[in-house]
Amino acid sequence: MALKDTLLRIFTWWSGSTVSLNVSTKRHGRFVGEDEFGNRYYRAQGPLIDASVGSERRWVIYNGYADASKVPPGWRGWLCHATDVPPSEETYVPREWQKPHEENLTGTVAAYRPRGSQLSYGQRPAATGDYVPWVPGE
Repeated sequence: MALKDTLLRIFTWWSGSTVSLNVSTKRHGRFVGEDEFGNRYYRAQGPLIDASVGSERRWVIYNGYADASKVPPGWRGWLCHATDVPPSEETYVPREWQKPHEENLTGTVAAYRPRGSQLSYGQRPAATGDYVPWVPGE
């Protein structure tokens, strides 16, 4: 591992798992499953933090860049304690109306820019007759 990679693992959380997370996961975590993106999910018992979720802690170690939009809906529900059974322990077939994952494109050239946005190309569409602009002093 190069010096740069080592320093990134020590000081940053967004470019992969940190050294302290790896140590804590190895000591306390119990592997639950892996999703189609390579994200790995863990659980551990600890002191009671919130009575509504109990004493179980659940976390994900992202495969690569830490992007919460890479967590599929089934795993998101499990992480948030909405379901007790992780998707790895049940048979789930996606509905035909469910779309496949698309990464968060905010801040990239491919980001969604609707008509009228300052970042969009072309002219903003004319306002309809129900809009009256505010003029100072009127």
